[in-house]
Amino acid sequence: MFIGIDLGTSSVKMILVDHEQNIIATSNSSLTVQNPKDGYSEQNPKEWIDATFECFEGLKSKKPKEFSEIISIGISGHMHGATLIDEKGSVIRPCILWNDTRSYEECLEYENQSFDVRSLSGNIAMPGFTAPKINWIKKYENEYFNKIFKVLLPKDYLRFYLTGEYYSEMSDASGTLWLDVKERKWSDKLLSCSFLEQKHMPTLVEGNQETGILKNKFKDKFQFKRTVKVVGGAGDNAAAATGMGITDPNQSFISLGTSGVFFTPTSNYLSNTGDAVHSFCHCLPNKWHLMSVMLSASNCLDWICSVTKTSIENSLENVESFYSNNVSVQNAPFFLPYLSGERTPHNDPHIRGSFHSIKTTTDATNLQYAVIEGVSFGILDGVNSILKVNNDFENIFMVGGGSKSSFWIGFLASLLNRKLSVCRQSEFGAALGVARLALTSSNFVFSTSHLL
Repeated sequence: MFIGIDLGTSSVKMILVDHEQNIIATSNSSLTVQNPKDGYSEQNPKEWIDATFECFEGLKSKKPKEFSEIISIGISGHMHGATLIDEKGSVIRPCILWNDTRSYEECLEYENQSFDVRSLSGNIAMPGFTAPKINWIKKYENEYFNKIFKVLLPKDYLRFYLTGEYYSEMSDASGTLWLDVKERKWSDKLLSCSFLEQKHMPTLVEGNQETGILKNKFKDKFQFKRTVKVVGGAGDNAAAATGMGITDPNQSFISLGTSGVFFTPTSNYLSNTGDAVHSFCHCLPNKWHLMSVMLSASNCLDWICSVTKTSIENSLENVESFYSNNVSVQNAPFFLPYLSGERTPHNDPHIRGSFHSIKTTTDATNLQYAVIEGVSFGILDGVNSILKVNNDFENIFMVGGGSKSSFWIGFLASLLNRKLSVCRQSEFGAALGVARLALTSSNFVFSTSHLL
């Protein structure tokens, strides 16, 4: 038996699978996010521990016999979060999350070096990444900066708590701006941009490599029969890709979730910093991936449905009927989907959404259509940004809440001029991905084709 843990922003999800990748049980526990100021987003790492233990108890109560036979655990987590640890292993301050935008100025300072930061890291410095957060802490919370013994990503702090070991893996480490993504190793030059050294970093491994064993007190607490090892795991999108079987260069997926993501693996290192494309290592050895990210996708639809007091289901029905009238579509307003800033291709946390060409005849359905259209063109921007450096992908799979709309899938397919397939994926996709990594570490055959 194997466990996959997905440490998300809003909840911890956990999955129990057997050696044939059958899902035996699932569990989840909610988390909270603190926003002490506008643009600030933080989380208390203690919540991660409490939620993880609650999920363990949930699986145990559902399948006690199978739960006791656990062999290994994989962990996925939301990327970029800065979790500061002192010499005693204690958390210094709340974790600054991926969607925190306070370090915009520090991004400019981070890149103002005597060498080309972007060519070495493969990425643009963005407030979401880990490094600018540390530069902000040094500038405004220097007393905390001086206490730093290790900087850990969220899932790697959870790993440390469970095992006592300091490890990270390539996909998550790629989002720090301290990794030489091409060479898959920490960069002394990039670390120096944040006034850090390699001693402040966890040891790097691949996603399916062992990183330690569960502490005896937790083994006893949950009555595991075996010594339970913990593997490297993955950042959230790489984990989700592995859960869907997206591991080869001819594959890709579009996620129409709260944010919009286009993800495609590559067999070698590629980069397009000019369009703010994310260039990361995959969680499997000798694989990389490119990713475009728009910060507001189905979130825009949620917003306009709230404003117009219409359900999502009715809005999509209205939009589909509206789309059938070519004259109406040609006279529809335009929507820029930047409600929370944007990454690919603009890299601007301050840009905001807007409607254009609104008339006295504009009604709720017109606005709903404009939102669907605007988000879809935002996805197209991301795909086109990746096409500038890579066109190996043939199969595009659709996931996320927006993929449940056949109209939206058809609209996107026409816009991209590509065939799109809806992937059978649940909210536990990332947890399944890292459960598979845990499984492969135990010499079982890794097969993903049956999920697509």
